[in-house]
Amino acid sequence: MRTGIFVQVRLASTRLPRKALLPLAGSTVIGHVMRAMARIPAEVRALLTDPESVDALAPEAAACGFLAIAGHPDDVLARFGDAARRLDVQRVVRATGDNPLTCPRLGRDILALHEARRPDLSHFLGCPWGTGVEVIEAGALFVAEREAARIDEREHLTTFLYRHPDRFSILEEQAPPELRMPEARVTVDTPEDYERVCRLFADLYRGEPLEADSVVAWCRSRGAGGPAGG
Repeated sequence: MRTGIFVQVRLASTRLPRKALLPLAGSTVIGHVMRAMARIPAEVRALLTDPESVDALAPEAAACGFLAIAGHPDDVLARFGDAARRLDVQRVVRATGDNPLTCPRLGRDILALHEARRPDLSHFLGCPWGTGVEVIEAGALFVAEREAARIDEREHLTTFLYRHPDRFSILEEQAPPELRMPEARVTVDTPEDYERVCRLFADLYRGEPLEADSVVAWCRSRGAGGPAGG
């Protein structure tokens, strides 16, 4: 069974324009996402974006060993379905391009649980916002792609699955205690988020992807749990 690491990103952000390409600790926001995701075992890795963003993102993808694939600009389900068929993957590990603190350990652990229990969709609960990933079976993704009709179900990859728990098996496991801090926010969506993440990287980054335990410890020491923290 082929697993694909798919990072979802585009540059048309209104609150923080082109945030994926903002500089961060010797790289970019999206560069750190890909380097973290490269620590999760998979047969193929791809950056899924839109036609307007692909040329700017392709060099970053190539530098990290990722393919850059342009798909539908708004229909994320179609974008992922097309990529899964093109790359012949049966399982997708999905992260988003605004999460430079995606945790490799959380990714490996949820993938291992998913492989052992065989649900349609898996993710951890309780980890800091911006550190986790989702694992989705391609078969379930294709069903959602065919049947989802609401706009929000097309724009968000797993909304249709979560709305139909009678049809899809969903594994929601609590993150390990040392990786748990649900009130912490380390995604990059606003200028304030970016400033906070820059401070965190300045304090902790030593050339290797950061794990969630160090992120949790930093947030607790700084009282940086919420959007205004840090």
